[in-house]
Amino acid sequence: MGLETKPLSTLHERSSYDVADFPVPTGREEEWRFTPLRRLRDLHKGAEGLGKALVEVEAAPEVKVERVGRDDPRLGRAYVPGDRVSAQAYAAFTEATVLTVPKEAVASRPTVLRINGEDAGSAAYGHTTVIVEPFAQATVVLAHRGSATYADNVEFVVGDGAKLSVISLQDWEDDSVHLSHQHARLGRDASFTGFVVSLGGDLVRIAPSVAYDAPGGDAELYGVYFVDAGQHLEHRLLVDHAVPHCRSRVDYRGALQGQDAHAVWIGDVIIRAEGEGTDTYELNRNLVLTDGTRVDSVPNLEILTGEVVGAGHASASGRLDDEHLFYLQARGIPRDEARRMVVRGYLGQLVDRIEVDEVREKVRAAIEAELDR
Repeated sequence: MGLETKPLSTLHERSSYDVADFPVPTGREEEWRFTPLRRLRDLHKGAEGLGKALVEVEAAPEVKVERVGRDDPRLGRAYVPGDRVSAQAYAAFTEATVLTVPKEAVASRPTVLRINGEDAGSAAYGHTTVIVEPFAQATVVLAHRGSATYADNVEFVVGDGAKLSVISLQDWEDDSVHLSHQHARLGRDASFTGFVVSLGGDLVRIAPSVAYDAPGGDAELYGVYFVDAGQHLEHRLLVDHAVPHCRSRVDYRGALQGQDAHAVWIGDVIIRAEGEGTDTYELNRNLVLTDGTRVDSVPNLEILTGEVVGAGHASASGRLDDEHLFYLQARGIPRDEARRMVVRGYLGQLVDRIEVDEVREKVRAAIEAELDR
């Protein structure tokens, strides 16, 4: 499979299944300039997949689970890799997990995939495909934990009139590196909600993306991250409006504390000439809790038609508002507790949107643990 180009846009101009179509990054490329390549453990150079990341599936009874080989025709149909690591992950995985929600089925409980890293010293690669057939509904949780050097691709195929909610939780040990592309392709009047929570790991780079195959698609992308000293947490989003009358909303919020904590958020939205009637908005906010942190937040909006319902973006990074703290302290609340309350409220507006109770409570507890440091 050769190189595929997207000449109508200056964002994400090429994609390919072939690793050779992507030169080894140097760090000067736009898509790699914020990522510390020296910490990738050669994932960007094509490290051999000698490590292990075990996948355990706890599926709803309505969901079909299959372990398939590389030759399965359902793999790679919804997403073509857009960078060298993604192409390497596609070329190197040996077995994929395929989840299928049959037509008109409504899953009675969330389906949970637990990706367990066993060794951070060797690279591991993975592939997951989730197919939600027309008018079906499901919730899927991707729970990452353990120690790993791991790269993977995840495809979500959402059929006409179907609804899929996905929660991707990065709860790795401190020595882990994880690079993941998570792509959703939506049919006519399909709905997709993607929620990314990044807490653990040494370097984590998650790239959610959405594309539409027919009018009426609706995508909501949310994210919460808490960056500690020395951590690099990066989120690179792409929403590609290539068909008319589709909607997207993006809201990512992060908090940073500790020396050399680094958060990167890149939000790319393309409205192509065919995307008339698009309604889109993206937002990123970062709360800086201590000195010594770094935030890079870059919203990009490329519009190739004037016939849109709405298109906008916003980005803000700053410290705790002294007025908020003063208001609480003036009512007898100690400063440390006032600080906690502000952070809880700031992140809690998104955490409350997590539909799975167990995950929502786990994230709340993790935020409390971060605030105790």
